[in-house]
Amino acid sequence: MAVPLLLVRHPRTVSLTRHLRAVSKIDLLIGCAIIVLGTLEAFTVATEYGAAETPELWWIGQAVVTGVLVWLRRKAPVAVYILMILAQYAWHRQGYEHCQVWQLASLLIVFHTVGAELPFKPGLAWAVTGILVFDSGAVDHRLLPFDEVIFLTVVFGAAYLTGLAVHAHATRARRLADHAAQVERDRERRAAEAVAEERVRIARELHDVVAHSVSMMVMQAGVLRRTQGGENEVLLGIERMGREAVEELRVMLGALRMPLDEAIPQPGLDLLPGTVSTLVSSGLRITLDVSGEPVRLAPGLDLSAYRIVQEALTNAVKHAGESEIRISISYRESRVELEIVDGGGSASSGLSTGNGLVGMRERAALFGGAFEAGPRPEGGFRVHASLPISQEAFAIERLG
Repeated sequence: MAVPLLLVRHPRTVSLTRHLRAVSKIDLLIGCAIIVLGTLEAFTVATEYGAAETPELWWIGQAVVTGVLVWLRRKAPVAVYILMILAQYAWHRQGYEHCQVWQLASLLIVFHTVGAELPFKPGLAWAVTGILVFDSGAVDHRLLPFDEVIFLTVVFGAAYLTGLAVHAHATRARRLADHAAQVERDRERRAAEAVAEERVRIARELHDVVAHSVSMMVMQAGVLRRTQGGENEVLLGIERMGREAVEELRVMLGALRMPLDEAIPQPGLDLLPGTVSTLVSSGLRITLDVSGEPVRLAPGLDLSAYRIVQEALTNAVKHAGESEIRISISYRESRVELEIVDGGGSASSGLSTGNGLVGMRERAALFGGAFEAGPRPEGGFRVHASLPISQEAFAIERLG
């Protein structure tokens, strides 16, 4: 009885919600059709059977119960399956020897649903159990002839197998969809990796060619200015603009070398108190000390500083156990000093599943900063980064 499912096929663009809603409507129509057909028979042929004192009421009640069960069969396949067999048992208990066409159709639909909605093993077990119950005559209250046993086995088995075929088709379709989605994700990942590699290549080439040339120009202008007495305004302007150009180029190269998701506004050191508070509330021992007058950092520098602290903090939490972790941020005249110290772990604390020490060192070097990390003599691990926060300091770092 695969017809009810064939009627609800939808294009792939139709949402799952609309699909389920359409299935529910068709199931409702089938249930109503069974109720109407059973009610009509109650006033046409029921009296000819005469097995019950009030056959019309019994037939109508049976039709209503059967129709409702067919309507709800997808929501609770096993419960509906059992109740349908019990309803058929009650039908024969009233003295009716044979079931009506609408009853047989309802049973076929329910057997089909067992195959379509349940996993293979439990579905097969329920289908075989139901067929044996009917073949044994327990439902009919009589010993069934051999040809009737064969008939019930074939029709109920066929209904179950059609449902099983629908289930297998749906499973294959779902696996194909999952595979297609995975292929698409892999394609997007490879494309993103290719773009990232190209960005890094461009950044390195620009750094090697442009940054070096501009730095040499600034250095030579400074040497020339000092040899002429140090007060040449033109040479001072050349030095100043050259340093600004190197700084801007450095920031631009940093944006190129960062992942694509970091090219948009990202967190900075101002978010550290919230991060620390969240970790402390989970039971970790972390202290944050900020000294000096906080200044607004360039977006790229602010992000790199935050990522350095974040990576070091992640490693400390992972390796330091229950020991205290101290984070110090010191704003100086031309630099910001970052220090993360823990009291436990070992040298392995400096490693991580991400960029680890290499990533932190690259972020510091990207802005002309200094970075060091290693185990402490008294135990634990220390990460320290010093980042220039002004163009003058950066130029001195680059030329020095």
